[in-house]
Amino acid sequence: MSIREWEGLKIPAAGEFALDKAHTRVGFVVKHMMVSKVRGHFGDFDGKIVIGENPLDSSVEAVIKADTISTGVADRDGHLRSDDFLGADKFPEVTFRSKRVVKHSGDEFVLVGDLTIRDVTKEVELKVEFGGAGTNPWGQELFGFSAETEIDREAFGLTWNQALETGGVLVARKVKIEIEGEAVRQA
Repeated sequence: MSIREWEGLKIPAAGEFALDKAHTRVGFVVKHMMVSKVRGHFGDFDGKIVIGENPLDSSVEAVIKADTISTGVADRDGHLRSDDFLGADKFPEVTFRSKRVVKHSGDEFVLVGDLTIRDVTKEVELKVEFGGAGTNPWGQELFGFSAETEIDREAFGLTWNQALETGGVLVARKVKIEIEGEAVRQA
């Protein structure tokens, strides 16, 4: 197992890792009707994480298949795939490419990168918590992490909404993105 000490953390040695789809969830939360929250996730995605010799030089690239969005309600999922929201037929992928780590403290990092939705790219900050590194029962080196950010969906062209009789709107502008991940060494 290639684990090393770095600033009090046990981290993987430098190399390339891939997201383990069976142990990773790319999810989101958005307020609905101004009173409750709807949670969903994407079922298909790929991600590559390169751990640098200097961990602060590490990088991430992720591609999410927009048509795999799921909230557990077929009609709502169809609407989210439509041109009113993701436009999955025209814009099949949501992507993230990291640029740099801007700060860290203990096991918490802030990663800046470009998020692209509907061909609109905006810089976002992901708050990342390193979960630890180890080896699974099949001898594969891995590490875990949690990451989150909040975006304004309208800044990415997801502007559909409906006014409510009681005031407010059907779907909030702010969307919280939540990722629980596990990555396995590739090289």
